[in-house]
Amino acid sequence: HHAKATFFLANEKTVRGDHSLDPSWASYWKALREEGHAFGTHTFDHVYALRDMADGRLEVRPQFGPQAGKKLAWTQQQYCDELRRVDSRFRELTGAGLDPFWRAPGGKLTKASQAAGQACGLSHAGWAPAGFSGDELPSERVSNQALLDRALNGLRDGDIFMAHLGIWSRKDPWAPAVLEPLLSGLEQKGFC
Repeated sequence: HHAKATFFLANEKTVRGDHSLDPSWASYWKALREEGHAFGTHTFDHVYALRDMADGRLEVRPQFGPQAGKKLAWTQQQYCDELRRVDSRFRELTGAGLDPFWRAPGGKLTKASQAAGQACGLSHAGWAPAGFSGDELPSERVSNQALLDRALNGLRDGDIFMAHLGIWSRKDPWAPAVLEPLLSGLEQKGFC
């Protein structure tokens, strides 16, 4: 389909038992870069911004890494540093830096996290309501066909569609089952 994607990277655990930004994944990321895809940061440890604090710091909770599950108070600079950790690792793996985009884990944005991203020189990329693939929803409750129909009926010109690599919660995986008919269906609607 010659479709290009923007991959937002975090150092997430993979089905192989390693992590997505380990050296063993270098050839994978290099190949995707060579195909012309874009790459942004999703924070290294998939750090959720929970709320802005009265003293100007952010309350955050990393999902991975040594602080996983703990609520922490970070400055905007610490959040920016966390965003940049992905760029540093991506450069080590591929020899190229990330594009100047970021996506907040869980879509959880606060004024301070937005300001931290901007101070880092990054633009935040959200997604349209119709662009939420639903690939995290239990397949027992929401079928792949229902997710496909929702996307094809709801997506409009300019919408950003979001899906994940490596969602383990669905018993009937979203990808690749929905990706091919989604791309074909969007092409039939005139999307390119």
